[in-house]
Amino acid sequence: MIFEVTNQVRVSNMKEGQEWYETVLNKKPDYIPHEGFAEWELVPGCWLQVSEETPTEGNGPIRFGVKNIEAERKRLIKELGIKEFEIHSRPEVPVKWGSFSDPWGNQLGFFEYLDKEEEQQRINIIIGNSKK
Repeated sequence: MIFEVTNQVRVSNMKEGQEWYETVLNKKPDYIPHEGFAEWELVPGCWLQVSEETPTEGNGPIRFGVKNIEAERKRLIKELGIKEFEIHSRPEVPVKWGSFSDPWGNQLGFFEYLDKEEEQQRINIIIGNSKK
């Protein structure tokens, strides 16, 4: 039985990497077990780890669900100077999405539910406010 998930990205400079991910995630790490390593619990049971090691360029993308992808894209362009990224959609896919890179080559992205009722239902399930 799988009950939690972690995903790790590698950065060559931990101080810069931690600050960059704090900005992307809008929060400080939830856990710093030792030097060169930080973890954020994104939603219950889902962790992002940032580790100071040789980056593995081109891995991912790890995409984070957001309520407004356009607003998040504008925020990161302004606050982190990331390159403008395209937002995609397809009629058969219930979300729109876009991808970008961190300064170490890790592929990240956002996605947003098109059906806002479905989005709220997912949020409620994740935070434990309703049953599936």
